[in-house]
Amino acid sequence: MTDATGGQLELLVLAAVDAGASHGYAVIEALRARSGGAFDLPEGTVYPALHRLESRELLASRWSDDSGRRRRVYELTSRGRHALATARRDWTAFVRAVASVVGSP
Repeated sequence: MTDATGGQLELLVLAAVDAGASHGYAVIEALRARSGGAFDLPEGTVYPALHRLESRELLASRWSDDSGRRRRVYELTSRGRHALATARRDWTAFVRAVASVVGSP
């Protein structure tokens, strides 16, 4: 598979941010950790996705100086929570359909 995210980058980013407000690099680390290293995505992939999701009002951002370093922190909006719930349902249905065709180990 040439696209490591299987075309599901926005779903993955929304799910990572759903765990709590996060700055971009924390999203990258969460995706890497939660996938066991399968999604070791570069900043040049994740940051544009964060910006797209924010422009679609699925994420909101604010500046934070909590760590002594100024960072943009992202969190889900109510619209983002709804989009994530829908995407999760669609993904689950897709996985079940694929498993029905190809079988599962």
